[in-house]
Amino acid sequence: MVSRVIPVDPFDLVIFGGTGDLARRKILPGLFRRFCAGQMPADARIVGAARTDMDTAAYRAMVSDAISEFGGEFACEGTTLEKFLQQIDYISIDARGEKGWAELQEKMSGTDRVEAYYFSVSPSLFGDLAERLQHWGMADHESRIVVEKPFGRDLETARALNKTLATYFAESQIYRIDHYLGKETVQNLMAVRFGNMLFEPLWNAQYVDHIQITVAETVGVGGRGEYYDKSGAMRDMVQNHLMQLLCLIAMEPPARFDPDAVRDEKLKVIRALDPVEPHHIARGQYLAEVGNETENPDYRTAVNDPRSHTESFVALKAKISNWRWAGTPFYLRTGKRMSARSSEITVVFKETPHSIFAEDAGRHRNVLSIRLQPNEGITLGVTIKEPGPGGMRLIDVPLDMTFADALGDQDADHVDAYERLIMDVIRGNQTLFMRGDEVEAAWAWTDPLIQGWEARNDVPKPYDSGSDGPTVSTELMRRDGREWRKV
Repeated sequence: MVSRVIPVDPFDLVIFGGTGDLARRKILPGLFRRFCAGQMPADARIVGAARTDMDTAAYRAMVSDAISEFGGEFACEGTTLEKFLQQIDYISIDARGEKGWAELQEKMSGTDRVEAYYFSVSPSLFGDLAERLQHWGMADHESRIVVEKPFGRDLETARALNKTLATYFAESQIYRIDHYLGKETVQNLMAVRFGNMLFEPLWNAQYVDHIQITVAETVGVGGRGEYYDKSGAMRDMVQNHLMQLLCLIAMEPPARFDPDAVRDEKLKVIRALDPVEPHHIARGQYLAEVGNETENPDYRTAVNDPRSHTESFVALKAKISNWRWAGTPFYLRTGKRMSARSSEITVVFKETPHSIFAEDAGRHRNVLSIRLQPNEGITLGVTIKEPGPGGMRLIDVPLDMTFADALGDQDADHVDAYERLIMDVIRGNQTLFMRGDEVEAAWAWTDPLIQGWEARNDVPKPYDSGSDGPTVSTELMRRDGREWRKV
């Protein structure tokens, strides 16, 4: 099956932090892939902007190297790459000073096209960049800004950041990017729920026993130790990524598929979340990899703090107090140095109220598994009779739709989340971007959890690298007579 590619309008995209890791790994290779797919106009312009002193030729060489390293299957198409590089420009700029701004203003003036500014920099520079853009006349009502997480580190700082950005840009111009929302399977959550009569009547507490959301990583903190130790799994993953997945799986059907209608329903979910009880939270820190302690040390060694109380793993039980979900628990789990890299949402339906098969002593439940990574796809477990003689023996088998198999080599599974989201910025579609009040509501729910374990001086439990987390996480589920899905 060949994906239908819809070209976007001509645009100018300025990437502040254009020499940084995110630009090299994701933004620039993603734009190149969209160019190869025919979605990016031939007259679009990409301007890298950073403090590094270099000319456009040197920057194009850097972009070429980044595409060769991170561009995937399109990396070797030399002629196409040369055409793409001709659309690249570079300006050496000072976010807090005057250097480079007059040159940028000259490049951006007099164009009748979409103007987007990607803040691929530290959040401490967001306000400075917004102020500079306004000062130099580039913050008009047609321009758009893209801001990366973290959107603050608590409710107070999130409010301050939102207020700062709102001084220079309207909410309709601010695109708070969370790459998880750009994944094909995440968007398919809405298609599965609201496009199929099969699921929506069952999508409630009457039929759903519980829902699990897991985002597991095999890597440790790596070179992010200093940042991560000030953040932890709750701030780095739960408050944004897992919260967004929770909202999409739990929200009510919006009246229509447009940005504010969808985000209104997500906001209602966050505001309906109950406070989390202390005994419904499990935290952990990974230990060194046995036999490879030097290369993969324990968490405290990696962050250079032998007394760190920051969690590299967190699991919790959440409850939503509304008519649809009252009584149905949501179990959220994320951690580093886990047994496998996996992002999955699992909807576990209740057992049948009565089994007519006396010979079968097993427990059978329908389980809908939505895999975000790896091997994006959807699996529905159904109960059937085991083939052969010997009576009515029931077994559970999966109905599997792995996107790469079902849709072929040309499917959207090859589109990176950043590619999709950047194209949505150009289109002016904010559906997959977080709104300011949504961010603040998420922090309002998260802050008391963090403040609670800090007040209790709670110490994360150690867990083995390559495991499924600390035993307290398993106990959290066992108390409810349930168990985690295998990562």
